[in-house]
Amino acid sequence: QVQLVESGGGLVQAGGSLRLSCALSGRTFSSYAMGWFRQAPGKEREFVARISRSGLATWHADSVKGRFSISRENAKNTVYLQMNDLKPEDTAVYYCAADMAPFGSSQPDDMNYWGKGTLVTVSS
Repeated sequence: QVQLVESGGGLVQAGGSLRLSCALSGRTFSSYAMGWFRQAPGKEREFVARISRSGLATWHADSVKGRFSISRENAKNTVYLQMNDLKPEDTAVYYCAADMAPFGSSQPDDMNYWGKGTLVTVSS
């Protein structure tokens, strides 16, 4: 059974930075593409970033491009989301997800496993 546990969320001022981590257990980490999604109050869950199994290919939503960066360390079974220049509109619960497809997907419905989320709050 795959388990995903996110960490690193918190309260930060606009312009600040946070790094989210997500650890996978129960299966071979390198067998999964990984993604980060977020959900703000009253809004649907949306794609933030994804990374292929190997880590050689990444994709980022236009809203975070140039500010956020996804990476992974297969030896540590961990995927990261470095978030810089945070804005109040980045406030959301951030979820880590695992996808058995080699390159992953930007669609929440395609993901196979989900973490419980970590809250990021950006104050103005």
